[in-house]
Amino acid sequence: MVANVIAPDRRINSLLAGALAAYGLCIRGWVVPDGESPLAKAGLCLAAGEPAHAVCLVGHGGGGFWPIFAAWHRLNSGVREPLDSWSKSVITPIARAVGGEAVFPSDKPWRPFQQWGMAAEGLKASPLGMLIHPVYGLWHGYRGAILFSALDVSGWPEDVARLRQITTHPCDSCATKPCLTRCPVDAFKPDGLAVTACRDHLNTVAGQQGCMTSGCLAREACPVGQTYRYSAAQIRFYMTAFA
Repeated sequence: MVANVIAPDRRINSLLAGALAAYGLCIRGWVVPDGESPLAKAGLCLAAGEPAHAVCLVGHGGGGFWPIFAAWHRLNSGVREPLDSWSKSVITPIARAVGGEAVFPSDKPWRPFQQWGMAAEGLKASPLGMLIHPVYGLWHGYRGAILFSALDVSGWPEDVARLRQITTHPCDSCATKPCLTRCPVDAFKPDGLAVTACRDHLNTVAGQQGCMTSGCLAREACPVGQTYRYSAAQIRFYMTAFA
């Protein structure tokens, strides 16, 4: 679980945490933007058109959910986009049970998950573009979010201010930036990932024996959160999906 999770409604938070834990997932934080915030205008709309006033981010730190997903995948091997499908099958009924509505990174209209992550946990982007967590490093992710039309959000401004004060950005104190020197094809540019160069490399012998086997070498070079590193099977799954 993520320390310092801010919960606008403690009862809902407790119910969600227990239900998600059964699937190896956790609450990654809450976002309750004020009316003037850019986030209040970005993705905060329920399917019926009414505004949502709170967002609960759902995800994982490390690969605790992987054995549960892998068991499901073995029984549903023909499903397209299996990880997205599993996430929806798990999070959607949990959201409904607590009076919320589930949304997912893979679905349109696109929701600002990275912005939500930065607002909820005070995270920033690493030099690789991925958000870095002070505990999990680059070994974490968001599987979905639950939108609420109404929740008790008393105390939110004070809570979120405290969270941002104690959240540190590991990259600020990293002098050598090893992540930027390990990519065999220098695919991480200031303006984003050179996707074609990366994928071309993955289809070479060197790429198959390197990144496709052990995971992205640039990501692996980051020293933060190594104890939360994904399993070999999980890494291969992601790399195969990307390539």
